[in-house]
Formats: sequence, structure tokens, C-alpha cells
Amino acid sequence: MTQDREGLSDPKAMRALAHPARLMILNRLRVEGSATATEVAEIAGITPSAASYHLRMLAKYGFVEDAPPRGDGRERLWRGVDKPLSVGVRPDDQPDVRAAKVLLIAALRKGANEEADRALAQSDLEPEEWREVTLFSQHRLRVTAEELGRLTREIEGLLEPYVARNRSERDAPEGARLVEAQVNLFPVAARVVPGLPTEDHGARPVPD
Repeated sequence: MTQDREGLSDPKAMRALAHPARLMILNRLRVEGSATATEVAEIAGITPSAASYHLRMLAKYGFVEDAPPRGDGRERLWRGVDKPLSVGVRPDDQPDVRAAKVLLIAALRKGANEEADRALAQSDLEPEEWREVTLFSQHRLRVTAEELGRLTREIEGLLEPYVARNRSERDAPEGARLVEAQVNLFPVAARVVPGLPTEDHGARPVPD
């Protein structure tokens, strides 16, 4: 949810989505398919009644919908709406829209950071074949706006065939598992240089 491809623009919908439990619930439904409120409650660490409330809010703004019943049909099933989700700040955004976008992007970034921290903390538990192909990297690029746009499209094109929403467990090769891909491409913002401190208040005196 980083590029604005006819993306989210309703501030109420974005504020409704910018909730950690709702983001977890929506991700669960979009990646793994339909589920009940009780099933998504376990993923989000909340009560089934709280999950039902969050599901109704997600449905209100078009992020989820009722799914076909299973078994005797006594349980209410939910599924993610099959449409791309994207959000990006635009120069012509109204203040309330921009504020809602920033709020949602911050929530997404927080969830992504937590996902990466959890993976890093458990990296020693992964089989060697997975440790060898895991990558945490950061690069400074020197590009034009046109080049950055082209790079973004190329990366999205490379990732598209592997997106879990479009590639079920049945369709993927044996041994495939869920992997997180985090891509951030943005112009480096000016940073206020703190300069040298006038006094070293925390420094200890050097003994003679």
C-alpha cells in the first residue's frame, strides 16, 4: 500500500483502516481466504466480539464482505474484497485527506517494522536454506523522478507473480511459504544537522 494507483482517497475509510487489529484481520482474509470472527480474533489477539465489530467496520468501508457459507452455514464467514489497495500522498490532497493518508501509511509502516523485527529475532530458528536467502538491505540511489518511477514499476512487476493473494498454496510449488517483501522508494528528505554540542555534559573527566 505505497503507490497511488487510483488508490484510497476517502479519509473516513483510511482512518477506519489505520488500526492494527483491522490491518491484521484484513491481511489474514486477503492472504489466507475466508474466516469467521473467532478465527480472525485469534490472529489479532482480540475477543470474537471485538473482531466482529472490526469486521463490520471494514465491511462498512468496502474492505471485506460476506463469504459463501461452509458446512451447515451457521457461522458467518468473511472475506477480503478482491481489489487492489494502495495509498500515496499527492500534492493536491486536501488537508483531511492528507492527514488520513499519513495516519494510514504510518500504521502500515509500524506493522511492517514489527514484522521485520520479529523475523530478525527468530532468524536463528530458520533452516539454513531460508537464512541464506533472507535479505535486510538499505541502499542510497541517485536517480531522476522518471528513473524512480520506472524502477518502482519494474519492482512491482517482479513481485506480482508471487503475491500470495494471487497465488494460493495449491498453485505454489512444494515448499513455498509466506514471505514478506517490503519496498520503500522515496526521495531523501532534508535532515536538520545537529552540529557539535557546545558542552560535553555527559562526558567523564579523563584522569591525569
